[in-house]
Amino acid sequence: MKEITFLKQNSQKWESFEKSLDQKEHEHPAKIANMFVELTDDLAYSKSNYNNSKTTTYLNSLTSRIHQLIYKNKKESNKRIWDFWKVELPSLFGKYHKTLLTSFIISVLGTLLGVVSQLYDEDFIRLIVGDDYVNQTIERIKNGNPIGIYGEMPNWFMFIYITINNIKVSFFMLAFGMLFSFGAGFYILQNTIMLGSFFTMFYQYNVLGKALKVVWIHGTLEISAIVIAGCAGLALGNSFMFPKTYSRLESFKMGAKDTIKIVVGLIPVFICAGFLESFITRYTEMELWLSLLIIIGSLSFIIYYFIILPLKLKNKTYATKNSI
Repeated sequence: MKEITFLKQNSQKWESFEKSLDQKEHEHPAKIANMFVELTDDLAYSKSNYNNSKTTTYLNSLTSRIHQLIYKNKKESNKRIWDFWKVELPSLFGKYHKTLLTSFIISVLGTLLGVVSQLYDEDFIRLIVGDDYVNQTIERIKNGNPIGIYGEMPNWFMFIYITINNIKVSFFMLAFGMLFSFGAGFYILQNTIMLGSFFTMFYQYNVLGKALKVVWIHGTLEISAIVIAGCAGLALGNSFMFPKTYSRLESFKMGAKDTIKIVVGLIPVFICAGFLESFITRYTEMELWLSLLIIIGSLSFIIYYFIILPLKLKNKTYATKNSI
């Protein structure tokens, strides 16, 4: 069927659906459900035959409006919060694995750039974190306690300050994503260049091993969460830049909804990282096996929850659909 014929056959029906949606008092739920079924059928046909047309974009937008109307007043289960972290967040994250890979690659490049810059210019780190911090760190290295900063601040104050700061960074990462994705990419680079130059400075003073053993106790969760927040920022920018068959506004709304959930879902990870940094990392003479146990455990959680579990849920959903 030609697109013009498809339009003529259905335009009046779609206009009546729009008028129903624009009314202050909505139609009976059963009628809304029927509208949704008809629209999804029309949308599927349009995508199959006129994928990049304005007709498909229009139907996407109209279907999204009805979908929101159906579900916005849906009664939530008492286990809503538990279900969010158990199923909804990892299922949602399965959509963004390619974006996560992009964020990870940018992070690796940023870290390497920080390493190379610090190797060629020992004062490079001063441009990133400032003279005071570098001078204090050098003084601690000379005193035989290169990461003594973790034991100098009251633990509860440190926990609250670091956790709030890390959560703030993740939301900044999301906000920067609105700059056409490039903002999020730049912010990821900024943070990982600092990471690379920071550890390279310890290498230059021959205390890299001790620094790695201590810093990664909390850094495994913290840095991983920042990379994931960077993924959310990139995904938000991509939703506006590459709307596919949706209108740019509708695509951005859906992207914002998804990425805000991702960043909110990272809050417990930042809390755990803040706890480790404030209460555990300060024990700089911890046995190596215990340090490795915490690091490997943290890394295993990140890999399972944000990579393996989303794939398992995605495959389970696919298998269920095929069995119907």
